[in-house]
Amino acid sequence: MSVYLDHAATTTLSAEAMAVLIRELGRTGNPSSLHGSGRRARRAVEDAREAIAAAAGAHPSEVIFTSGGTEADNLAVKGLFWARRSENPDRRRILCSAVEHHAVLDAVEWLEKHEGAEVSWLPVDGAGVIDLDVLKTELERTPESIALVTVMWANNEVGSLQPIREIVELSHAAGVPVHSDAVQAFGSVPVDFKAIGLDAMSISGHKIGGPVGVGALLLGRAVKLTPVQHGGGQERDVRSGTLDTASIAAFAAAAGAVAGSLQTESVRIGGLRNRLIDGVRAAVPEAVLRGAPCAGRLPGNAHFTFPGCEGDSLLFLLDLAGVESSTGSACTAGVPRPSHVLLAMGLDEETARGAQRFTLGHASKGSDVDALLAALPGAYQRARQAGMAGHESTIQTAATVARQASGSS
Repeated sequence: MSVYLDHAATTTLSAEAMAVLIRELGRTGNPSSLHGSGRRARRAVEDAREAIAAAAGAHPSEVIFTSGGTEADNLAVKGLFWARRSENPDRRRILCSAVEHHAVLDAVEWLEKHEGAEVSWLPVDGAGVIDLDVLKTELERTPESIALVTVMWANNEVGSLQPIREIVELSHAAGVPVHSDAVQAFGSVPVDFKAIGLDAMSISGHKIGGPVGVGALLLGRAVKLTPVQHGGGQERDVRSGTLDTASIAAFAAAAGAVAGSLQTESVRIGGLRNRLIDGVRAAVPEAVLRGAPCAGRLPGNAHFTFPGCEGDSLLFLLDLAGVESSTGSACTAGVPRPSHVLLAMGLDEETARGAQRFTLGHASKGSDVDALLAALPGAYQRARQAGMAGHESTIQTAATVARQASGSS
């Protein structure tokens, strides 16, 4: 049985969410219908809206259900840009951190290519944390031309937490709304939409023990947003489409569970992470921890670069040993692409290609860490022997390493 250390990608369905999901899947009713079954479904959705709002520090009317974090990010970034530009055609600038998830990054680049947006990429330091002085300078430069600021709450690769409160204060002083992708932060660290003062915030169900395919955009009641899709006018006329009652209810159950145990689970998972980091450093002294210090990163995140090897090769070898992890990098059409996050942090391409991300979640145990530490030294040595991929495809190289390690031809 494999040990799962990729909870940042998706985590296991919680018992609370599973029970609610099964219950709701056995029922019928469109929450927009007026008959009894529809009204029952509507009650389930509105109860879920209240539960998620309570867990995220928002008013229930500020919860807009979506199909997940990617849709929530696109709705926020595109919707805010279009609404702000509609009010003032000069508002074309977007201030965006250089380490955003591709759901934000690609949406911003699409607006730049197709909608005439002008993008200012906000740099980060070696820990992946935004430079507030640069943000302040950008905000002071023709603030009336800025449509929005978008900065993630916590990075999905290296786990670094951003100074969201300061970002909001600086941006609001310049009259600019702020969106934050809080998909990784929600359920892992305290998140309070109202207290922080964000205008829009994205969250997702499957990162906290809910089902895949459901998320939410928290949107301030006074914030104007142009819809990305049109139809029946559900969700404040912002996000049309029949609501998935079962998934929404299960999402709420997961949110309630993580909110109720956030403090104790953060301490427990953070302790496992610290033991993992210490163990990796002892097992492979060459490994370098990337991201902010433990006090400034997600409790379940441990991201390393391993010199002299391909991250994908190490991933395949760990997988063969029964340990599932992630590189955090993308590979398109067989062409290796180092992580844009690590490059923005100042790493060179060769170093960035040796990345490995280990992430813990609510189902993680001490034995998971033990399994990784037992498998890692041998896997690293084999990956290092294979060396960097050079001109060969990363995936082909990793597959070759895996076959050799398993003794197949």
